[in-house]
Amino acid sequence: MRKRYAICGVSGRALGQFAKPIHELFSHNSEVVALLDTDPARFEAYRSRFPHHMDIAVYGASDFGAMVDDTKPDCIIVAGRDDTHVHYIIAALERDIDVITEKPMATTGADARRILEAEAVSRGKVIVTFNYRYMPIHMRIKEMIQEGKVGRVTSIDLNWYIDTHHGSSYFKRWNRERAFSGGLSVHKSTHHFDLVQWWINQKPVEVFAYGALNYYGAEGEWNPAQEDGRHCRTCSVSKDCAYYSRWTPRSRQIRVPDDHLNLLSADQKDFPYTSYRPDQCIFDSSIAIEDTYTATMKYNGGALMSYSVNFSLPYEGYRLAINGTKGRLETLEYHMPARTPFPTPVQTIDYFPLFGSKETIHVVHREGGHGGGDPLLLEDIFLGEDLNRPYQILSGATDGAYSVAAGEAVWRSVEEHRPIAIDEVLGGRRNTVQAQKMREE
Repeated sequence: MRKRYAICGVSGRALGQFAKPIHELFSHNSEVVALLDTDPARFEAYRSRFPHHMDIAVYGASDFGAMVDDTKPDCIIVAGRDDTHVHYIIAALERDIDVITEKPMATTGADARRILEAEAVSRGKVIVTFNYRYMPIHMRIKEMIQEGKVGRVTSIDLNWYIDTHHGSSYFKRWNRERAFSGGLSVHKSTHHFDLVQWWINQKPVEVFAYGALNYYGAEGEWNPAQEDGRHCRTCSVSKDCAYYSRWTPRSRQIRVPDDHLNLLSADQKDFPYTSYRPDQCIFDSSIAIEDTYTATMKYNGGALMSYSVNFSLPYEGYRLAINGTKGRLETLEYHMPARTPFPTPVQTIDYFPLFGSKETIHVVHREGGHGGGDPLLLEDIFLGEDLNRPYQILSGATDGAYSVAAGEAVWRSVEEHRPIAIDEVLGGRRNTVQAQKMREE
């Protein structure tokens, strides 16, 4: 008998990461039985990609109960806009149905706590699709730490670089609204925070951060004209926009290499919506989230992390160092070499024993999205976890909650100019008295 999946939120990720593999790779044991979305155009997007499945049952955003009653799904796949995740996750758990959700699991610590509470009294379980864990380099780092190569982890330096193509895309879409995404310290940095807490097997306890909007919004230095409401494909000053010109061939027939946005397009015939365009102007004055962060994070096992992320840089990748009582690990990634304006080396791991000579570790790289992580994640989801692995890798609701709380703590620290305790975020409490005192000082 095949496992029955219903998809809530027919996004590009839902189509490419879940529906397509179910139809093409896992149809022997899995099937999509229903779709739910606010926009009927999304159902047509699904049918156009999977014409053999024209009779798929479809439901509006408020018809979750009817969908479950009619189609009897075994598992709900949640892949819509970030702020909608909590509603469908809790609705599924209340019906004792398993959930697979895209990251972030929620957009606030308070909603993450609600999910944890719902899961605690449900027979259903939550899986959060943190695919970065599955990148071969990241798995090898986990193994080296688990083997004791660095000893007790004392500190982490993680600097993440998002290039002008990928970074600007967030400011064209709904992600630029904190109410929808939690801001980029939640929507994007949850990936990074989850990786670190998984690598070192510690949970964050306190965060202090600075942040700013340096590149996007009306005051961005590359803004060609002070005007709101523009859209890239119809913009009269697009030829003067460095971000647009850098990544948009005049013929619009050449696609930029991308393993994050390959199912998205500003062309509505490629990716239809009824009343939404993913090509909003990155210089709109309504943009209020940050595009630059630095943060210091303390963990419950004593480790400290220095973290930064920038969303408008010449190239994409990250630089990582993990220090411990017995040694140090370093790695440098240049993501999407085809978008990098210089030759890039193959990613390796450098290991420095505290007393000894340097070792360079080469890792077998895999094909597939997110550095080869997506195919391995899909196998664990649809075939069951690989029992030969010596560590847990598939992430659950607790992992999702702590990564969301860390992201919220970052932007709240920026706003409130004070350290933010993770317990405060997950507890849903806002220390307004202390925050007001800090502002007055």
